[in-house]
Amino acid sequence: MPNVAGPQISDGGFGDPRIWALLPGETIERQMLHDRYGGRVQGRIGPSRRSPNVLLFADAAAGIQRGYLDGWHDDGCFHYTGEGQRGDQQMKSGNTAILGHAGSDCALRLFTGTKGRVLYEGEFQLEPGTPFYTADAPEVGEGPVRNVIVFRLQPLDVRAKPGSAELGRAGRPGVEDVPVDESWTEKAFIAPGHKPGEAERREQELVLAFHEHLLKQDHDVVRVKIVPPGEAKPLIPDLLDRTTNTLYEAKGSVERGAIRMAIGQLLDYSRFLTPKPRLAALLPSEPRADLQELLKSASIDFVWRERKKFVDSEPV
Repeated sequence: MPNVAGPQISDGGFGDPRIWALLPGETIERQMLHDRYGGRVQGRIGPSRRSPNVLLFADAAAGIQRGYLDGWHDDGCFHYTGEGQRGDQQMKSGNTAILGHAGSDCALRLFTGTKGRVLYEGEFQLEPGTPFYTADAPEVGEGPVRNVIVFRLQPLDVRAKPGSAELGRAGRPGVEDVPVDESWTEKAFIAPGHKPGEAERREQELVLAFHEHLLKQDHDVVRVKIVPPGEAKPLIPDLLDRTTNTLYEAKGSVERGAIRMAIGQLLDYSRFLTPKPRLAALLPSEPRADLQELLKSASIDFVWRERKKFVDSEPV
């Protein structure tokens, strides 16, 4: 549980539940909070029938393990992931309560912590211009990636806090260069607590080896971060060789699924780059003939590692 040390209030004597008595920075036992103000005792979102409030609970540390990426961003809003641990999230139940809070004259009350004593952060409202967006996040237990709803909560009675180190790195829509290292990957933004598997480790090792190979040829090589309009999490291709204007996406395997994923990623990334780059899949070995034809049909070249050197299907 996160550190919720701060001013504590007594567990009783609130009076009329329609009158909010907590101040930002005060803590209270969650059970007592619900006894007084209503709302669901468990879960992240607690719409109340007893008082005009929707109670929201965020726990950054535990949330990552459940596919919830909550926190302050540099836009001055607290980005709060909706409810639903498995499958694509839908605008229903608690998510609908957040979206319609103003129309039902309910206040959004944000708390840090989900169990035991929780810390009251303050009252919020949805940001009028873009109240929510959708993003990719893993299912509970580092399961498959799915689509989640992320609400942009604007503080009403407290000052916005600086964006968190991880969430704040996404940046504003556009394209910019970022370091070629392990921390700047799409997975690091979608699932910050994720530990790479064997295939991902092979892929990263391949990227770093090819990066070194290109540098030895005096090529200007970068990694770019692409933030599409209306999204918070970036797209991050593996390498962009500015000397040859070639965009590379690496895969740790040459099986069909990996090749198909590389094709889709490269076509997605290239939409945002000007001038249009040459596209190439970076692979650990030469793909079989049918997959070579698949890549060519999408106008994508390929580079593979052969012992200590790299071979390009279409040398430039």
